[in-house]
Amino acid sequence: MRIGALVLAAGEGRRFGGTKQLAELDGRPLLEHALAAVADVSPRVVVLGHAAEEIRAAVDLHGAEPVVCERWAEGQSASLRCGLEALPDVDAVVVVLGDQPGITPGVIAAALDAFDPERDDAVRATYDGVPGHPVVLGRALLDRMDELAGDAGFRDLLAGGRVRELEAAHLADPADIDTREELAGR
Repeated sequence: MRIGALVLAAGEGRRFGGTKQLAELDGRPLLEHALAAVADVSPRVVVLGHAAEEIRAAVDLHGAEPVVCERWAEGQSASLRCGLEALPDVDAVVVVLGDQPGITPGVIAAALDAFDPERDDAVRATYDGVPGHPVVLGRALLDRMDELAGDAGFRDLLAGGRVRELEAAHLADPADIDTREELAGR
């Protein structure tokens, strides 16, 4: 089974007040943390949108193929479709968000290990019971990407699918960075 990785990093960081992908955390741009977490998965794609060229020039993509989503402002669904179109020959995709620096290679590996394409449409990490990322999407859901709309991503499709939940609080910190105050608190 061929599994790809998709890092979503196309937003403009409105609440952050700037290009948060480039904000420094522990001596490197915020986006690099998520890219490092999926560095063992191949193929891998990072979806960029706002300030794409600036991000490409400043961030070590850890071998991920950069894909620019021209329709990034339409929301997460446009970025997902764009990224999935760049990964056409995979049986499943692990999705992470570029503003979650606490996602680890360990939680990626655990989610991939938990995924059984015979029994699961998806595996979704949960943190003390709260759904989060990574999410592994199997072929049955990937084939429905044209149904995606707005900023909800695969949420509606997951609701009707066979989704295995993986408790991951011991493997990663799911907090995303939306504001400069959240970044300062890390």
